[in-house]
Amino acid sequence: MNVKFNIQYCTVYGEEVLLNIAPTVADEESAQDLSQYQVIAMSTHNGKTWSVETQLDTKKATRYDYFYSVRGVRSIKCSEWKTVTHRIELNATEAKRCEVTDRWIDFPGDTYLYSSAFTDCVNRRAHIPTQPTSYASTLRLVVRAPQLRSGMRLHLVGAQKALGCWDLSKALPMTEHNYNEWYVDIDASLLFAAQKHGCKKADDEVAEIEFKFVAIGDKNEVEWETGNNRTLTVEPLNKGDLRILALDQAFFALYNQKVAGTLIPVFSLRSEGSFGVGDFGDLKLMIDWVAKTHQRVLQVLPINDSTSTHTWTDSYPYSCISIYALHPQYCDLRQLPAIKDKLEADRFEMLREELNALPQIDYERVNNAKIKYLKTIFAQEGKEVLASAEFKAFFLHTEHWLVPYAQYCYLRDKNGTCEFAKWKGHTQWNEADRASLSNPKNKAFEEVSFFYYLQFVLDRQMRGAHEYARARGVILKGDIPIGVNRNGCDVWHEPEYFHLDSQAGAPPDAFSVNGQNWGLPTYNWDRMVADECKWWVHRFRNMQQYFDAYRIDHVLGFFRIWAIPIDCVHGLLGQFQPAIAMSREEIQSYGLNFQEDLFTKPFIADWVINRVFKEHAEEVKEKYLQHEHDDIFSLKPEFDTERKIEAAFAGKTTDKDIWLRDGLYAMVEDVLFVRDRQNPNMFHPRITAQLNFMYEALWQNDKDAFNRLYNDYYYRRNNDFWYHEAMKKLPRLSQATRMLICAEDLGMVPDCVQWVMNELRILSLELQSMPKDPSVEFGHLSRNPYRSVCTLSTHDMPTLRQWWDEDYDRTQKYYNTMLYRGGAAPHPLPGWLARDIVSRQLTSPSMLCVLSLQDWFAIDERIRLADANAERINIPANPKHYWRYRMHMTIEQLLADRDYNDQVKELVDEAGRK
Repeated sequence: MNVKFNIQYCTVYGEEVLLNIAPTVADEESAQDLSQYQVIAMSTHNGKTWSVETQLDTKKATRYDYFYSVRGVRSIKCSEWKTVTHRIELNATEAKRCEVTDRWIDFPGDTYLYSSAFTDCVNRRAHIPTQPTSYASTLRLVVRAPQLRSGMRLHLVGAQKALGCWDLSKALPMTEHNYNEWYVDIDASLLFAAQKHGCKKADDEVAEIEFKFVAIGDKNEVEWETGNNRTLTVEPLNKGDLRILALDQAFFALYNQKVAGTLIPVFSLRSEGSFGVGDFGDLKLMIDWVAKTHQRVLQVLPINDSTSTHTWTDSYPYSCISIYALHPQYCDLRQLPAIKDKLEADRFEMLREELNALPQIDYERVNNAKIKYLKTIFAQEGKEVLASAEFKAFFLHTEHWLVPYAQYCYLRDKNGTCEFAKWKGHTQWNEADRASLSNPKNKAFEEVSFFYYLQFVLDRQMRGAHEYARARGVILKGDIPIGVNRNGCDVWHEPEYFHLDSQAGAPPDAFSVNGQNWGLPTYNWDRMVADECKWWVHRFRNMQQYFDAYRIDHVLGFFRIWAIPIDCVHGLLGQFQPAIAMSREEIQSYGLNFQEDLFTKPFIADWVINRVFKEHAEEVKEKYLQHEHDDIFSLKPEFDTERKIEAAFAGKTTDKDIWLRDGLYAMVEDVLFVRDRQNPNMFHPRITAQLNFMYEALWQNDKDAFNRLYNDYYYRRNNDFWYHEAMKKLPRLSQATRMLICAEDLGMVPDCVQWVMNELRILSLELQSMPKDPSVEFGHLSRNPYRSVCTLSTHDMPTLRQWWDEDYDRTQKYYNTMLYRGGAAPHPLPGWLARDIVSRQLTSPSMLCVLSLQDWFAIDERIRLADANAERINIPANPKHYWRYRMHMTIEQLLADRDYNDQVKELVDEAGRK
């Protein structure tokens, strides 16, 4: 069919508008692959109205998706919003020609309503297939109406007979052929026929039609579009014409929806039938509880495989070995066939009962047992599963990551380590290895194919949980870590995307005075951006198979990452990368006389040694230091880095050893500036250098100069630079899927972060105890932006009950100034007061209010744990923390606790978050 596309867009000299079009595909992930779109240049006579005619093969496809972009002299200057593109249906059976008049779609302010969190969960509607029309000539009106609630469908009614003469019973039902985009076909011949029954009469030249959109619910509730009636002048159509007009978005007087939810790691779930750790079957039970208590969100921590050592240190879920593979510990063994060997089955059942009764997770025993169980089932059923059509389809879709992941796991287990340097000839995945381990005749094939089977089972179970949540109107919210394991499959398979000579972390904050060193490699962003961020795009699209919303862990990493030298243990000697470093001359322009050796080498004076080591000062001088001049010392070469010191004190745990070790760490860190990694003649002020002995030794005027320099560097200097760095990455990623995007934007947040998040409609994270406004001690909940997630604590923080007893003076201020209560704050936190605090969070303007399960439990002293400290998930100051928290009651018990569930329902309903 010949189709003419028209759009209004004002260009400047040298620019041209492009039409990007492709047949619609059922698979959403494939639909988001823009490389499949045909690019067609459009023409103009005035630089404003752009047109192009093209032939679309209706035998190949009757539905096409498309978007417009603008090409400058060298590259694409801008594009329409690509998350939900235009769609054209060529199903009018009598149509021979088609003309489309579109409107440019910019990044809409209500993008969240197009997310799968709303279209497939909160506002879920039954899909009604499009029906072909057979008019001699057809006028099609297309409109977007994202505000419609679940069960509501759009109709058109107007003054003409063809439009129902304002009779709602004759309103034209519209078809939702794309997310929140509706169309209706009108018999154009009727618009030019003489009208009766008091309706407006059209002449022979044009038809003036008057109409309005109306939403009708499945219970016959009616919501009219606000504003004046719409009017449209329609020129005559010839026989066989299909004219498509895109209209301004419909608007209904419907309030912004707010929903409540719960945060709980999958591993923390406990059911009567789980195997010592939460699994994907337990996830379904937890979804039942969320739905039962009128909540709409269930948020979890990362679920990717983090198995690198087969020890409890793998319990850290933010150090995944694969951005695609799911963790084997989450496999629900109840969904698998039974073990045929009765004695073996009985042994596993006894072990399951023992592990499931533990108050916390025994990571090593649980995972060893589950892998053994899964290998038993694989030996029993695997051959049949791998031969199935369902598995073959899965393998075809995942082969690009599944094969190297399985080979990685095989080599890891074969060599007893995941350190690439010890793999002897297998330092990187290659085609020869792939062919070898894909050959069924190879004896290693069975071991490798076990990991194929394992990921197939996990994928099916997690997809099942996802669909289960959608059917109950619950948003499953996942978590995308900022980093990956430096010895993981992703780094092994695609090393070009990583810098292994540095470690990612975070600068010091209230939770970690030495900063955080995650040990994860930093990214080679130049290479990633040059490759159009495909690695990240694939990562996000893989997530959308399992979730409808996600949290970007440490979104600041997309602006700049805190990069720490590989020889550091703490995070104090890090520097932001990328960042605009400072030259000697620039430092001096602030009034600070730059003394390079003094300011960049550890300042170890005699008085510093005495203050730090006290009675051990002479021992330290003799064993760890060497004299330089006057009263100045330096560290001996065998102790001049934190990693060397760490190795020297390995296994030494006495109070004196820890004192000496930490004191030596402080010596290494006592510098005023750190050198830039790329250019050794450029410098960065050391983070929190004001706490250093070197800073203490400065004259006051030098301190003042350094503080001016420091504040400019950390809070003003890089704002525009970091804004543009983020805009190279996040726009592409934010449009890669339809998941609802939320960000963890806590910590040392530059102003540019809010600029980008507002521009890309990303939800912020709001904690009253960590306000973003530096002028207040506690955030005012009423000032939370709608586009935000409100919470009381995260997995990295003390729970509400712990925080309440952490600092009595601060709690007292909160009690008096935020809760408006007089007298002394009660300790420990009573249930009635926890309920008041939770209620206030729920009534905030934030779109999402997601509380940890522990904070939900805080409202009822009857069911919460007596020891609040037993509810802590992670302590970020401890890089080797054991992640093992589990619910103290089963989900079945929670579901059966009517009194408690009624309390939660009441709080949610009162806040208008049902």
